[in-house]
Amino acid sequence: QVQLVESGGGSVQAGGSLRLSCVASAYRACMGWFRQAPGKEREGVPIAYTTSGTTYYADSVKGRFTISRDNTKSTVYLQMNSLKPEDTAIYYCAAGFTCGTSFFRPNYWGQGTQVTVSS
Repeated sequence: QVQLVESGGGSVQAGGSLRLSCVASAYRACMGWFRQAPGKEREGVPIAYTTSGTTYYADSVKGRFTISRDNTKSTVYLQMNSLKPEDTAIYYCAAGFTCGTSFFRPNYWGQGTQVTVSS
């Protein structure tokens, strides 16, 4: 079992930035982020993930969010810039073995961290 612990969420005004962090208790090849907007189910498509130096971004965040990881610390980061009110959501860190060019099927999930963007 892998434990994932997120941090870095909070409230920010539109146009601002936040940096999320997720520490894993063990290394997994694929790590990324999903989100759940208020009143909606968690999106089945990741907003960003990374594996073997490759990164993937959903169109909704491309150019604004940057995912990176430090394997020495088993940590993945999500730098979020130019935040919009529609980015308001609970952000979940995820990890697993199965991912590729356009898919990511996590085996493990964090507890989530709230991001609120006000206009």
